Amino acid sequence: MSSIAGIVSAARTSLALVGIAAVAIGCGGSSESAAPPSSSGGYARVTKVTDGDTIHLGDLGSVRLIGIDTPEVYGQAECFGREASAFAKRIMPLGTRVRYRVGVEERDRYGRLLAYVWLPDGRMLNRVMIDEGYAQPLTIPPNVEFADAFRAGAQAARQAGLGLWHACGSAG
Repeated sequence: MSSIAGIVSAARTSLALVGIAAVAIGCGGSSESAAPPSSSGGYARVTKVTDGDTIHLGDLGSVRLIGIDTPEVYGQAECFGREASAFAKRIMPLGTRVRYRVGVEERDRYGRLLAYVWLPDGRMLNRVMIDEGYAQPLTIPPNVEFADAFRAGAQAARQAGLGLWHACGSAG
């Protein structure tokens, strides 16, 4: 009986170790391979920065940052538009590998992919643009996940007189 109990115990231990190994392999050991917190996202390289709220990511093409609006730089250029575009180009040079997550609504009326984008240092680009005063919040349901954080960031930037809040007045 004791030899059977020993075999059963060894089998349970082996099975537990196999399970732990499977979980470790499935979770991935590096942030490079970790999946974004969504079923629709991943990693891509920046191939173009169109302006402060629109970029191009590899084969994904044109990507509109969810939840933010930066002043225009094309057509009728708006106050602080060039600065917002230049800032986006500085913090995200061509070739930068970023993480993205597609929104609940995946495309806008122009066919651009709607996404949240994270910089290599882990900061969300959408939020950085607001926190630094280069963008205002723009909430369009159903893509509302970070709307409260974006509003809070804009309020703090406005109170601190950052970016467009200083250069363009309170209306941006």
